[in-house]
Amino acid sequence: MEPRFLLLSEVAAELNVSDSQVYHMVRRGELPAIKIGGRGQWRVERARLEEYIAAKYAETAEWVAQNPLTERDEEA
Repeated sequence: MEPRFLLLSEVAAELNVSDSQVYHMVRRGELPAIKIGGRGQWRVERARLEEYIAAKYAETAEWVAQNPLTERDEEA
């Protein structure tokens, strides 16, 4: 069974980005997270991460639809 909550470093590994990128995503409110414990360690619920990923797929699909590939782009 997978853990319900992930460390920021685990989220970074899942998304193949840096730990600091994930920290900034959390601090900007882009990726929902909670602070727990006396030291205020961040945790991201796996379900929230999956929702974030799904939202990014939808956002990307919308961008692609609004920015069709041109012949010039195909040459690059």
